[in-house]
Amino acid sequence: MKRIVATLLLVLAMPASALADHPCADDARRRAADLLAFHFEQHLPAPIDLESDVSELPPVRAPVGAAFDVLEIWGHIYRADYRMRFLYAQIPGTCALMGQEILENSDPS
Repeated sequence: MKRIVATLLLVLAMPASALADHPCADDARRRAADLLAFHFEQHLPAPIDLESDVSELPPVRAPVGAAFDVLEIWGHIYRADYRMRFLYAQIPGTCALMGQEILENSDPS
């Protein structure tokens, strides 16, 4: 019975730790609007809408050395949805952006 209670408490505690923001989440939110506007390149037909949550994905290997932290945020312009990922160097106390990507969420066929 004690094991069941301990397991239940562990499971209930996990979402709280998952809600902790990455130290660079605010930086990713600020950069997302600029990246989306730059990608669209034209007079925007509608305002840019960014989702408030920033997801932390598993780190990716750097071409040389260690790894990069990956933060993902979704944005929307008119009817189009865009996934943006920001790659940050794993340097404590800094948000050194090392790369970024943006993809429209659509069927290319």
